[in-house]
Amino acid sequence: MRIAIGSDHRGVQLKAKIHEFLMERGFEVQDEGPHSADSVDYPDFAAAVCRKVAAGDADRGILICGTGIGMAIAANKVPGIRAAVCNDELAAEMSRRHNDLNVLCLAADVLGNRNIDRLLELWLTTEFEGGRHARRIEKIDGLEDQDRPC
Repeated sequence: MRIAIGSDHRGVQLKAKIHEFLMERGFEVQDEGPHSADSVDYPDFAAAVCRKVAAGDADRGILICGTGIGMAIAANKVPGIRAAVCNDELAAEMSRRHNDLNVLCLAADVLGNRNIDRLLELWLTTEFEGGRHARRIEKIDGLEDQDRPC
């Protein structure tokens, strides 16, 4: 599986841990930056990761900022992206099982140095259930077309 990752300056340390976690498990990692703790604008990195996912150049994306909220907002502006902040195992699992989440957003300020291996494992291995949830995803996708300005 190809995973694109990105962060802002507040998420650089957690991104490095996630990068290592993914590499150790054999994932192909596409690190979209940044590569230092110098101040940056998170929408730039959200766009880079999400465009890769939307184009099929990456299977999923992981974004990290202080709260995860800014990244999620920016990510969801890219057509075809379903992104949410998941800072616990239940949210990570259900985001895949019911929402087919393709971009995981994490809060570096909340997660800090906590061990998030189980959260990542759940998000990476949980399959989408389909069924009634597929119908709902189709409706969400339809909103992108419906609400596009003329």
